[in-house]
Amino acid sequence: MKNFKLPLMSDNIDREDINNLVSFLQQDPIPRLTNGEKVVEFEKEWSKWLGVKHSLFVNSGASANELTMLALKHMFPDGGDIIVPPLTWISDVNSVLFANFNPVFVDINFDNLSFNLDLLELSITEKTRAIFLTHVLGLNGLTDRLLDICERNNILLIEDVCESHGAMFKDKRLGSIGFASNFSFYFAHHMSTIEGGMVCTNNEDFYQTCRALRSHGMVREMTDEKRKNEYIEKYPDLNKDFIFMGKAHNFRSDEIHAVIGLSQLKKLDVNNQKRIFNFNHFVDNLDGSKYHTEFEMDGQCNYAFIVIMKSQDFTLRDTIEKTLTDNGVEYRRGLSGGGNQLRQPYFRDKNIDYDEYKVIDHVHNFSWYIGNFPTLEIEKIDKLLEILNGIK
Repeated sequence: MKNFKLPLMSDNIDREDINNLVSFLQQDPIPRLTNGEKVVEFEKEWSKWLGVKHSLFVNSGASANELTMLALKHMFPDGGDIIVPPLTWISDVNSVLFANFNPVFVDINFDNLSFNLDLLELSITEKTRAIFLTHVLGLNGLTDRLLDICERNNILLIEDVCESHGAMFKDKRLGSIGFASNFSFYFAHHMSTIEGGMVCTNNEDFYQTCRALRSHGMVREMTDEKRKNEYIEKYPDLNKDFIFMGKAHNFRSDEIHAVIGLSQLKKLDVNNQKRIFNFNHFVDNLDGSKYHTEFEMDGQCNYAFIVIMKSQDFTLRDTIEKTLTDNGVEYRRGLSGGGNQLRQPYFRDKNIDYDEYKVIDHVHNFSWYIGNFPTLEIEKIDKLLEILNGIK
């Protein structure tokens, strides 16, 4: 294929989305642009699509992570342990640290790139408050066993679905199953609001706490009058419009991003079907003697092709990277977040025993993700397969 190029990502936002935004902005009188009616509409439509009671639109997936952990801290003021995977985006780990919880890392497995459940069970103590599960690059990280572990130990499940919009566990969308979930609408993900994120839950008290913490901790943002009045009665010396329940940030988004989100959501299911077809075709035709292909495919909805070497051959790894670069293929080594978060600078002084993290270390050194988007032609996928399968 002449002049073959495969970019890492393709922006989901198209001319229809821009036209919808322009139409909104051209209203007379000029519409309110800060957090308002369109944000509320987007939250309702997203909740309906996902199958949850409550959703809160925020300004990024990282903000969704942090808002979730700050709200959990109100449930567990004395802190405790949050079990996290070493294969995740940095904001998952940072949100745990910012909320003054203790992150406990558990190695992953090759099949769905989620927790090794044998190791996870050994990591649970009386201090464990939640399991922060990352659904990596569109793979479903949930199993009946994981849900049973949470139930038996009375541990909350938090789902990070930032990379897996539309992926399924049985007949439910990921993000509708745990106590709470987080989504990202970064431009390269399954759908985009330029920047943005969502916190989702079925728990009313948690939702009300998140409403306040999204806006500096302002109690007036709650829609539960009983909870608001509890603060007003407890602090009669304060202006009821300016009672702040605790340390928080401004995580709000705005009408512009919500309008784009509403437009994007209408196309999400159709675009996801294209991504699912692409990923199935890729895995079915990738050389299983060189690369890992035995993923748990049920429910997958991937926005990136996952390439994991079977061997630990650094010379072959370097050959693969040079061949991809020479053929115009953009990639990122290490999958989500660049690989093993325990090898990042902020954990280098923690005396980590990396022998306890063999699978993530393999992924860290010998894996890549490559873009999978709805407009990607099957001919380009076949060319990518030809390149990867032909490397010796």
